[in-house]
Amino acid sequence: MHAAAVCFDLHVPESRSLKAKRSVVRPIVDGLRHRFHVSVAEVDHQDQWQRAAIAVALVAESNSQLERLLDSVERFVVNAPDVELLDQQTAYLDDEEG
Repeated sequence: MHAAAVCFDLHVPESRSLKAKRSVVRPIVDGLRHRFHVSVAEVDHQDQWQRAAIAVALVAESNSQLERLLDSVERFVVNAPDVELLDQQTAYLDDEEG
């Protein structure tokens, strides 16, 4: 089994309210979920207008497939309109049997 979790720390520079932030972050969350069939949630900065943290969990049948999926998810987030990627952290699940 090959699995990873990645957290994207985002800046939403044009946001002036939580509602405006949601209108930018929601399409990213929904797009990741529907396009890549991954688990995704906003996990931090819910009370800040211009910050968001999105976590994505991925599982794949091979390490190469996992890396391709991670690259695609990262490109999707980086290319999302109206947000800037501040930081990204990736953690891998270690399969001791494999």
